[in-house]
Amino acid sequence: MNIILWILQALLALIFMYSGICKSVFSIRKLVDEKGQTGVEHLSLPFVRIIGISEILGAMGLILPWWLKIFPMLTPITAILLALIMIPAARIHYKRKEPKNVFTNAILFFICIFLAYARFFL
Repeated sequence: MNIILWILQALLALIFMYSGICKSVFSIRKLVDEKGQTGVEHLSLPFVRIIGISEILGAMGLILPWWLKIFPMLTPITAILLALIMIPAARIHYKRKEPKNVFTNAILFFICIFLAYARFFL
């Protein structure tokens, strides 16, 4: 089970790190047109940057505390917080009539919740 959890942590970390770096570096127009991150289209650039930085920190929080055994409870807490980010993201994509993105947000949400549960209780 530990190997599966590490794979899920790494997968989530890669996804959130990529998304966070894109949101921290690129313009909103480039995010929408080239990166396919359509949910940021009507958000302010400072807010998109905050989301990006949060995703980068979240990616690190999924891996480092558990791996280094320094405050390992931060890993499941981070997973819960990243799951919470998926709720407004899914809502934005739902309003934009983007079911594929809503589905992706839902999958990420459930993986985060599963990871948090498993790291807290298993």
